[in-house]
Amino acid sequence: MNDDMLVDQAVIKAENLELRPLRISDAGLIGLYSSDLRVASMTTSIPHPLPPGTTEAFIDRAMQPNRREVIWAMDATCVGGAELKGIISLKRLDEAQSEIGYWVAPAWWNGNVASAAVTALVAANPLKDRSIFASVFQDNPGAARVLTKNGFEYVGDAETFSVARGAKVATWTYIKKLD
Repeated sequence: MNDDMLVDQAVIKAENLELRPLRISDAGLIGLYSSDLRVASMTTSIPHPLPPGTTEAFIDRAMQPNRREVIWAMDATCVGGAELKGIISLKRLDEAQSEIGYWVAPAWWNGNVASAAVTALVAANPLKDRSIFASVFQDNPGAARVLTKNGFEYVGDAETFSVARGAKVATWTYIKKLD
């Protein structure tokens, strides 16, 4: 990884949230939420059932200084809310191109949490991207609405493997050009 791909991960203000770096103390809530089949089955990488140590390894990876993926907690304590409502990340694909990914715990579905987090992260553009890609499962239209609401444009269909489902899943791919 090139040094120009490193990022100083700051807290990003969002509507009723702060996007902050993960902490070791997040392990309990991340483990609780990501072990929920409703969450895991809408991601490519979260296994179900969640094996012991998976959450701790995820947090450890998020805290490494030379990572390709920058991960934030969606934290609502700034407005008296929950310490962790979900996770959002940017994974470096190439110079000035990243892929955004996110999940929200079921208690906060349909509550504008994902939209607020995506809006704030795209506006902050911490990796100085010229474009951000996203891919969502076709059976998760809510995730697609979050992207289109934030100006992402549909570019095509594809498929990817979901660890929790143990199968390939049809996806929609989106792009947001920032330059």
